[in-house]
Amino acid sequence: MSNAIEYEASKQDDRTNVLNLDTSKLDIAALKASATKASALLKSLSHSDRLLLLCQLVESEACVRDLEQATGIKQPSLSQQLGVLRDNGLVNTRREGRQIFYSIASEDALAVMQVLYQRFCATDGDTK
Repeated sequence: MSNAIEYEASKQDDRTNVLNLDTSKLDIAALKASATKASALLKSLSHSDRLLLLCQLVESEACVRDLEQATGIKQPSLSQQLGVLRDNGLVNTRREGRQIFYSIASEDALAVMQVLYQRFCATDGDTK
């Protein structure tokens, strides 16, 4: 029983060390603003189709037709999810003739996508 308690305590110590927080110096107002911003980003990412679309856009920009073929997401859901990403500032658009190309606009979204890829998608052969 004491081994389990020691293990849980060491896991807690590891998490504390990873965050390396000095809570005595936290500006609660700034932290609240950051939490609100982070929450909005996570809400935008909280749909599997939107995550799949952003995964495709990490590599390079893509047009709607290519995104539909690559992801299997059909219209009108594809346009709806791209609209959410665009409205939340996560993607940029570029028109070329009749085609609209999408690319990732948000550095924060890109950083989160990289972590999600490492944690959930990377295979043993991928570098982490």
